[in-house]
Amino acid sequence: MTGRAETLRIGHVAADGIRLDGRLDEPAWAATDSITDFRQREPREGAPATERTTVRVLAGSDALYIAVRAYDTSPQAMRATQLRRDADLTVDDNVTLLIDSFRDRRGAFLFRTNPKGARWDAQLVGFEDPDENWNGIWDVATTRDSAGWTAEFRIPLRTLRYHAGETAFGFNVQRFIRRKNEETLWRSWGRTEGLIQLLQEGTLAGFDPLRRGRDLELRPYVLGRASLAERDVDGTVTAPADLSAKAGLDAKLAVSPTLTADLTLNTDFAQVEADEQIINLTRFPLFFPEKREFFLESAGLFQFGTPEQAQLFYTRRIGLADGTPVPILAGGRLYGKLGPWAVGALDTRTGRGDEANTLVLRMKHDLFARSYVGAMYLQRSGPGVAAGAERAGGVDIDLPLVWGGRNIEPSLWLAGTRVPGVAGTPTAWRFGTDYPNDLFDNFVSLYRISSGFSPTLGFVRRTGIWATTGHIDFMPRPHVLGIRQLDLKVPIPSWDIIADVSGSLLHAPDWQTAEFEWRPLGGVFEDGSVFEVNVQRLLDAPREPFAIFHGVTVPAGRYWWTRGELQYETSPGRPLSASSLLSFGNFYGGTNTEVQLGTTWRPGGRLVAGVTLARSAVHLPVGRFNALQLSTRVEYALNTRTDFLAFVQYNNDDQRVDANLRFHWIPTIGDDIYVVWTSGYSTDLAAPHRFPAVRGLDRPLSGGLVVKAVHRLAP
Repeated sequence: MTGRAETLRIGHVAADGIRLDGRLDEPAWAATDSITDFRQREPREGAPATERTTVRVLAGSDALYIAVRAYDTSPQAMRATQLRRDADLTVDDNVTLLIDSFRDRRGAFLFRTNPKGARWDAQLVGFEDPDENWNGIWDVATTRDSAGWTAEFRIPLRTLRYHAGETAFGFNVQRFIRRKNEETLWRSWGRTEGLIQLLQEGTLAGFDPLRRGRDLELRPYVLGRASLAERDVDGTVTAPADLSAKAGLDAKLAVSPTLTADLTLNTDFAQVEADEQIINLTRFPLFFPEKREFFLESAGLFQFGTPEQAQLFYTRRIGLADGTPVPILAGGRLYGKLGPWAVGALDTRTGRGDEANTLVLRMKHDLFARSYVGAMYLQRSGPGVAAGAERAGGVDIDLPLVWGGRNIEPSLWLAGTRVPGVAGTPTAWRFGTDYPNDLFDNFVSLYRISSGFSPTLGFVRRTGIWATTGHIDFMPRPHVLGIRQLDLKVPIPSWDIIADVSGSLLHAPDWQTAEFEWRPLGGVFEDGSVFEVNVQRLLDAPREPFAIFHGVTVPAGRYWWTRGELQYETSPGRPLSASSLLSFGNFYGGTNTEVQLGTTWRPGGRLVAGVTLARSAVHLPVGRFNALQLSTRVEYALNTRTDFLAFVQYNNDDQRVDANLRFHWIPTIGDDIYVVWTSGYSTDLAAPHRFPAVRGLDRPLSGGLVVKAVHRLAP
């Protein structure tokens, strides 16, 4: 990258000097510096971008204004189908801004838009997996013309976090051209780098020394709810109909330039989208992602352990009991930076049905360029915790390094729990090494979880185990037959082996489960289509019978089986995209033929519609069944601030249909109005009232209408 510009100097403008309309006709835009040297990361590393991009930045007294001019020699071929807030904009042409406002190369904010002006944002804490659920206060306007498209961003400084007196931010810009599947960047365009690898980010310089007062933001809400009576399948009323109203408040305070405090009172998450239903054909619990806004900002700071396997802290343990909401009376959170320390504290109090106080403390100390050593402590107590306080804690170290131009990341965590009724301090630990690069993507880990390890505020799939997981992916780039890159797992398969703690990973009789997968053929085409051919060898050794489907129980035993799998997904940039999976072979002493089909239609206007179907035809010695899941999702956006979402799900294991209908209007950025209807119907033929109902849809198992209004006050 020698000789390339690494710094963009900003211009300055009066607070009312820019009108956010996507036209760039104010004199200040022409008078400020720009960057134009964008290079390809895909498909040709380091080659000049095939289409020209120009970026300029202006600073007002309270906001950044960023203009991206995306020239295009074939503007009629630009892809722009999304309008809804936080929609998947990777299916369209798009530009993404990265702002590392602490300028420590350890975290950043991401802001993305497409030619229609849809808004997507995320918060990066660490160096991978940006939290897409974070929602910041910002705006963008776009225009299209015969030479391409223009995006004009306005990002309030209070949305960012920075040190007092700061005069520069870390900065980068990425552009994606959907029809070419081309990714270009100003900086960090190497294949082992990318937008969220912050070591090679550029610099946005020229600020007057920044000051951040003790900004206070209040978001009060009012909510009205009308609920139908809830019924069992046999028609018995389990909860009466309800008509109620409530109010609450969320507040955000800048305690210092680098520390932020959040407060929530009488919190309600009625507007949150419903979880996706999954028929679980295993004996292990399923993991569902967090969607509630209070827990999302800086959520990466509170991560500890192995996601979806052994997490010390899982926010869905707060305010949810087996998926049923429990009132959160109040909650507070403090997070940010103190010199080389990243700190986080969270405390909540839940109401009826739980009545517990939850305390979470997290600290990380910077090491080297991107590494850290950290610690975490958790405690659950209160009148709802009858046996006494439940505690957990641990230490971790993560060392993402660049060695010889390649990424390598050793990591280690160690945790313990203290729970009444369990003797001592049962522990869990994991050591892993990742090698995420272009030609080879390798990973190996070893972990042990004691039998009594029980973080009541965490998520553990199973305990009393030794485990090892890993893969060695060989990914050459042949550029023949339209193939951009292959992804092969031969001759060494990926593996996931779990054994009893009393046994050995090296002796098969001790294994509880094992999964090996060979991929003799797989990869991605130049247009973004993906294909895989997999061969799997699996083991499960349940010591007790378990219900796999209603009316069917798998006996205890030791089961080995082999399966084949074919997958194909078309490019998501097409107006009609599709995905398919065919999996076939043995299964618990019998057979299972699984088919998954999905299709999404994006005609290019305001509508996005999708249908997914999954069917497993299972023949076991103990019984036969067909597991069926069907979901339909329809989005209609009137504009970038008004949309309607309908999500309908059916699965024949629970024998019910559930619908979630949500209208969302953003009158001004920061304000929200929601109208949400939820309902569930039984499909059990024995039910006295079922879907489709004989006399109309008059007796659902549950149903409710919620109207919620949120107003942002920022003095």
